[in-house]
Amino acid sequence: MSFKEDEMLIMPAVDIKNGKCVQLVQGEPGSEMVEIDNPELVASHWQDLGAKNIHVIDLDGTIHGKSSFPIIKKILNEVNVPIQVGGGIRDIEYAKQLLDLDIERIIIGTMGIKHPETIEELSDEYGSERIMISLDSKDNKVVIKGWQEKIDKSPVELSAEFKEHGAGSILFTNVDVEGLLGGFYTKPVEDLKKSVDIPIVYSGGVTTIDDIKLLNKTGVEGVVIGSALYTNKIDLTEALKYQKR
Repeated sequence: MSFKEDEMLIMPAVDIKNGKCVQLVQGEPGSEMVEIDNPELVASHWQDLGAKNIHVIDLDGTIHGKSSFPIIKKILNEVNVPIQVGGGIRDIEYAKQLLDLDIERIIIGTMGIKHPETIEELSDEYGSERIMISLDSKDNKVVIKGWQEKIDKSPVELSAEFKEHGAGSILFTNVDVEGLLGGFYTKPVEDLKKSVDIPIVYSGGVTTIDDIKLLNKTGVEGVVIGSALYTNKIDLTEALKYQKR
């Protein structure tokens, strides 16, 4: 599903680790607050509640470099709504393997930052709308390699470069608040939104319906919700009412 100016897509997160759907605190292995069998059925559940898009992250790929490709295929077979997939896409061959499936878009982080020419190649072959770049921010600096390595550039500084290389959208995650269920800061989102004119999807710290209302006002084209859905702090059916501007 392409992004629309009058809509902020609500995207439930399905994070895969050891064959299960999990939610981690601050992305730290071993901090699972949620573990559910059969991620494909979890994705189907969110679809049944009305989600128009599912956000799938392969944590095994991110943390261990071990792909959860078979589970991603199961999710594709189980749901009819578009999915976007990220996590552990470290080489262009695997990126193409995913894009050759019926996936809406892939999310590239470390590879795109270290080798921006890969963004151009994938964008030229598959279309920029299918290439999303992940900008993960900690202390207003971009972090890569599963948030383990910091580079000396801010998300705003990198965002313009990515558009030039053909990225069609940006996933912006504020690591400072991710997984803590304590809300988020609007300024980093607003600053990034002002710096580029390609769609931005926000992730991190979204905990209440009021957070969703606030994000809607920033103009972002999508929001990923993870822990708040799985701990019943946000009801998806209620959240979906705020997709329209």
